[in-house]
Amino acid sequence: MTLPFIAVVLSLALLVWSADRFVEGSAATARHYGMPSLLIGMVVVGFGTSAPEIVVSALASMDGNPGLALGNAYGSNITNIALILGVTAVISPLTVHSQVLRKELPILTAVTGLAAWHLQDGEISRIDAAVLLVVFALVIAWAVRQGLRTKVDTLGNEIARELEVHAMPVRQAILWLVTGLVLLIISSRILVWGAVKIAVGLGVSDLIIGLTIVAAGTSLPELASSIIAARKGEHDIALGNIVGSNLFNTLAVVGVAGSINPMKVGPEVLSRDILVMALLTISLFIFGFGFRNAGRINRFEGVILLICYIVYTGNLMSGFFIH
Repeated sequence: MTLPFIAVVLSLALLVWSADRFVEGSAATARHYGMPSLLIGMVVVGFGTSAPEIVVSALASMDGNPGLALGNAYGSNITNIALILGVTAVISPLTVHSQVLRKELPILTAVTGLAAWHLQDGEISRIDAAVLLVVFALVIAWAVRQGLRTKVDTLGNEIARELEVHAMPVRQAILWLVTGLVLLIISSRILVWGAVKIAVGLGVSDLIIGLTIVAAGTSLPELASSIIAARKGEHDIALGNIVGSNLFNTLAVVGVAGSINPMKVGPEVLSRDILVMALLTISLFIFGFGFRNAGRINRFEGVILLICYIVYTGNLMSGFFIH
């Protein structure tokens, strides 16, 4: 049991590091070849920060571990809102003022409803996966179009500044891109192996491991980027990072995993995990628009989100001690 735990810890560290290198290399390479800053931020960086979830869930699906694949995706969504957004709001209360973001929140709510509807029959078929991927493509196309029509390009300006500060030659950019991708796959493979071994050793389902340990680990890039953005006062980017990541996870991550291998889903995923994910998404919608404090996620609301995460994770982790 010791070796799998060590493997999970080390692979998570390597996963976060390689994902960061992959994002830097991808963004710099795209910039060298003339891609607009906004597209780099929304597409390249968006894919890059969600790369850990995509690769881990894809490998888990290939290995016949659907619980780990789904747990990673839905658990990351719960972690993003309850833990990451909670911590970020406690450190720096978030002001919500972007019209694009106000349109994205209802879309995230609708996508969460789509996920629940797909799970009613207890499986995610290849048709379900195809639907998710098509919706994902439509959402990305819509987001890019909205971004290009927006006069104040906050995300594009931030990405442009970052690329100027961390400028690198094209060969170095490509090297980081390839190195990051290779190490991302290797670390994800080790993580999946270790997670499955831990689940078997503790006598719990791979779904529980995916919802807790793996989800928290693969969400670390979002934690770092959200805190940094919030401390800089770039609240739209911090909140948009969470909303965008959850859209990626629900549509792309589950869609890719389901297209590789159709997945049988236990009833607890719908009655417990999707329900919690939906309630947190609705709370994000309410906090973001704020009926008492309009357009602001304050420290008190951040604490509420953190308490929700502790209660939910504590309930899942209790299975470890029972076994």
